[in-house]
Amino acid sequence: MKDLVTWGHPSNPAMRVAIISDIHANLPALEAVLLKADTLDISTIWCLGDIVGYGPYPNECVELVRARCSLVVSGNHDSGVVGGTPIDDFNEYGLQAILWTRKNLLPEHLEYLRTLPLVAVHDSCTLVHASPLDPPEWHYLHTMRAVLRNFQAFVTTQCFVGHTHVPLVVGEDGSIDDFTSSGRHIINVGSVGQPRDGNPASAFGIYDTDAMRYQLVRVPYAVDDVAKAIEHAGLPGHLARRLYHGS
Repeated sequence: MKDLVTWGHPSNPAMRVAIISDIHANLPALEAVLLKADTLDISTIWCLGDIVGYGPYPNECVELVRARCSLVVSGNHDSGVVGGTPIDDFNEYGLQAILWTRKNLLPEHLEYLRTLPLVAVHDSCTLVHASPLDPPEWHYLHTMRAVLRNFQAFVTTQCFVGHTHVPLVVGEDGSIDDFTSSGRHIINVGSVGQPRDGNPASAFGIYDTDAMRYQLVRVPYAVDDVAKAIEHAGLPGHLARRLYHGS
């Protein structure tokens, strides 16, 4: 696994980028998000990791991400599946899902997950799954103190993260949910496959690199379909039930 990749150049044309994260092998959610993105004049799609884990469609989701995303970083569940992160770091549901995924993921998809970097930089944007400060430690940015401490860990204008499954925009001055083009921000784009902010609809972000504007997009999807598939696969029922509540 690479620690860092850089991509892009200031001379690149302006783009409208869709940024997705925490798919967690939820194919109906990922398909709904991609369909929505296709209607929004998107130039490219970036993925902040956790393609797999929890859900019953790891192969399908890896295949779609490989086909549709131009830049992808590793998440802790991706890393756990390939042995990069100790399985003791996961709760009982995450552990069961990782062991199930290891048995069901195709070899070429396992190899793809092994190649993903922890951090990627594209011009004015840093991409990392959990936090730019000590990325392999998978720290949660749950508190304002933790968020503000992480501004010292990247030099770009924007830093896009996932991991908590809760959408949030924090400015370097401590402002919340107030995206302005004049400042630096840490932006959590939420979760495609397992939202945890009380809203079961999938979440993803759109960033306009020219106008320096960011917006959060919510997309409903067929929760019933993936919940039934989770139970049919023999994964913990809790992972199906929580999808209905966005928790």
